[in-house]
Formats: sequence, C-alpha cells, structure tokens
Amino acid sequence: MADVMAHDERRSSGFGRLFASLARAAAVPDTEFGAVPTASRASLGDQPEQAFRDQTERILNQVADTEGGVILGRAAAIVLRDRPSALHVRLDGPAEGRVQRAIGLEGLDEEQARKLLEETDRAREAYVKHFYRCDARDARHYHLVLDSTVLEFDTCTDLIVAAAKARNLTPT
Repeated sequence: MADVMAHDERRSSGFGRLFASLARAAAVPDTEFGAVPTASRASLGDQPEQAFRDQTERILNQVADTEGGVILGRAAAIVLRDRPSALHVRLDGPAEGRVQRAIGLEGLDEEQARKLLEETDRAREAYVKHFYRCDARDARHYHLVLDSTVLEFDTCTDLIVAAAKARNLTPT
C-alpha cells in the first residue's frame, strides 16, 4: 500500500491528490484485518489507478472472506454487492446537519467541518464514479439508508443490528 501511496503522491492531477488521500485512508493496521498486501513497483506500471483499485478490492474481499467486519467507504457496497452475507448501509443526511455533527463530535469549527464535509463527499463521489461508473449516493446500492443527523447514533446502531438480524447476518 505504501508503494501505491508514494506513486499517487507523485501525480500532479486532482485525481492524483484524491487517490493519494484515499490510499492513506485505506491503510489499515495489521492487527485489524491481518497483513495488508503491498503492491510492488512493477505492478503499478502504467496503470496506477487499476493497481490501486485491485489492491482495495483484494483487501475488501479478504475481510469478507474471513471474519468480516464493518467497512467504511471504499465502494464496499458496490465491490461486495453480490455477497449475500453483506449488509450495505449508508449513513447520510443534509449537509448542514452533517456539518453540525462534525462540529459536535470532532470539535471542529464550522469552516473546518464544512471543508472536511465537502472534501470527503467530493472524494467519495469521484472515487465511485471513476472506478465503478455509478453514483455513490444511489440508494439502490444499499439495503438501508439512515439520516444520522436526526437519528441518535444508538438508534442508528439498533436499526443496523435489526437489519442484520433480519438478513440472518448476526447471532440472535
């Protein structure tokens, strides 16, 4: 993954900065999901974006094939769409409500929260559109879409657990 990040950081396009940011965010500690495969320089070749996508999909499938877990982002709802053991959830809400949540939870000021929200949304939407040619906001990718700006997090958790139980994905 470090090779992918290094390669992305050398790119000068907006997508290069986007992928470098996504690559840094995609790196997970070895203790969480096991060893994370590292792309070799040779595998990056002339197709760094494809290598990045392949690496990310490999990690998502590795998690799904083993103990499973909660995966945030990485177009997991699309990558794992054919897995009956997956529950795809989108936490969303109006931008203003999400800004206020970020201020309260992260201790950011309004300008920082708004900038983070815009950057995150833009990166997520560009990533999914570029690699999978679809809209990340399309509710058809998800089994459950919750407005986490009006529902308490405990309520969201309860709803997600109930949906997982309804799909027989968790022990009763």
